[in-house]
Amino acid sequence: MIKVRNLSKHFDDKQVLNDINLDIRTGEVVAIIGPSGSGKSTLLRCLNLLEKPNSGTIEIKDVKLDTQKYKEKDAYQLRQQTAMVFQHYNLFKNKTALKNVIEALLVSKKMKKEEAIQIGVDLLKRVGLEKQANQYPATLSGGQQQRVSIARALAVKPHAILFDEPTSALDPELVNEVLQVIRELAKEDTTMVIVTHEMQFAKEVADHVIFMADGHIIEQGTPEQVIEHSLNPRTQRFLRQMGDETEGSARQKRK
Repeated sequence: MIKVRNLSKHFDDKQVLNDINLDIRTGEVVAIIGPSGSGKSTLLRCLNLLEKPNSGTIEIKDVKLDTQKYKEKDAYQLRQQTAMVFQHYNLFKNKTALKNVIEALLVSKKMKKEEAIQIGVDLLKRVGLEKQANQYPATLSGGQQQRVSIARALAVKPHAILFDEPTSALDPELVNEVLQVIRELAKEDTTMVIVTHEMQFAKEVADHVIFMADGHIIEQGTPEQVIEHSLNPRTQRFLRQMGDETEGSARQKRK
């Protein structure tokens, strides 16, 4: 489904991605973990050219693109293969939940309004928000807004959904409602690439885990190999730190 070869990206003199190679199969759920600044989100944004890579090739489904020489129509075709769920929702504040979901169907897909509305209502029901269809984002909780964002991503029937830390902007008590929607998608063999700091979630849901640091893929494998039994010192150190932070948060809650 997704094949990346020798992908590199730098901002001025800072190398953010260094010769990344990646293969993701159809229906696979891939979790990308790693410390802040490791290049996780940049990698995700390069897959749909929200960030323009400096070199390398990206192939998604039947569209292949050389990042050093491509036309705008090639970029458009590549972007059509995926949908993105952002950390901060990126919903239109002046549109209802339903209108947010169907916007791309009306504008990009030129779908009839009645048909788009039916799809939008079905998708909001799928993420548990059919009763909130006519509410505006400001009246929804963060978790509800993120679920609208997921419904919007599903509306265009992408070959893969890219999630950029979908729960990091949420209050802790709202995290699980979003993760539960993603769990359900995983059961349906939806191809997903998820940048996340939720280790337990990655362990439960991902088929494949990638650990990144300093713009490199340091280690990858099954959740059992990478999260539970890693032999790599950098991975082990990161997981210890994450464990310490989780324990610290739990202590704060108990207080």
